[in-house]
Amino acid sequence: MNAAILVDGYAEGGADGARARLELFWKQVSDGARFSPFQRSPLDILLGRWTLDTSPVFLAFDLLARVFSPYDLNPRGVNPLTAILADCIDFKRLANAPIKLFVTATNVHTGRGRVFRNEELTPDVLLASACLPTMFQAIEIDGEAYWDGGFAGNPTITPLIRECASIDTILIQVNPVERTGTPRTAQEILNRVNEVSFNATLLKELRMIAMLRQVSDPGSSEGARWAEMRIHRVASDMITGLGASSKLNAEWEFLTMLRDEGRRSAEEFLTAHAVDLGARSTLDIDDLVVQV
Repeated sequence: MNAAILVDGYAEGGADGARARLELFWKQVSDGARFSPFQRSPLDILLGRWTLDTSPVFLAFDLLARVFSPYDLNPRGVNPLTAILADCIDFKRLANAPIKLFVTATNVHTGRGRVFRNEELTPDVLLASACLPTMFQAIEIDGEAYWDGGFAGNPTITPLIRECASIDTILIQVNPVERTGTPRTAQEILNRVNEVSFNATLLKELRMIAMLRQVSDPGSSEGARWAEMRIHRVASDMITGLGASSKLNAEWEFLTMLRDEGRRSAEEFLTAHAVDLGARSTLDIDDLVVQV
């Protein structure tokens, strides 16, 4: 959703347009959740925590989700994001935007990822790409049911190499790959299981890229693309302190904090590696091959 809004906003008004459109989208999300039962408890607020781990409603929902499905709890499949996406994105303009966009959703029946491109994007495609099956009903597209694309590609990197001119790929890390210490509480274990599951597809794809870079024939056009591939990563240590329940926190103060932390991390990356863009990789993925 962030990507689609950014690309559409950029097509309309450049970088300023992209920032304005992202601000509009997340403000509408926050306003829509103002009276949501998923709110931080007084204890979380008192301790300055952004998670909902002690929220009675969140804990009750977490238990219900293990017994009842979204088809039981939300039989009509209502999702307020449908209207927000339709209001914030001009999908006709997005289809012809100058920035290529690749959005992945996972086919429920086959388990395979399907990559949707600019001209194929609709509110349903974006909802499918973010459809966590314990929270939302599967989204039907062209007669097929889809779940979150992270199960099949998080993100799918291959189209960036085969269909784009740039040799550099910058990954924006929103889930920590590594954590110190062993999770012990039920919530910590579930949180880490989710992180490992969603990161596994990314690590496998990076490992594949590293192996292809080593064996590709630089003399062929596609071989040269793989051989010259440069990988970079923008990450923040702050995200390791956010539990899974924080993803249900739509407070405007929290969202703007995440925005500001993202900008700080991007500035830190550019300060350290701006001269490396277009020259060399700053993320060593060859180590992933060694680990195998």
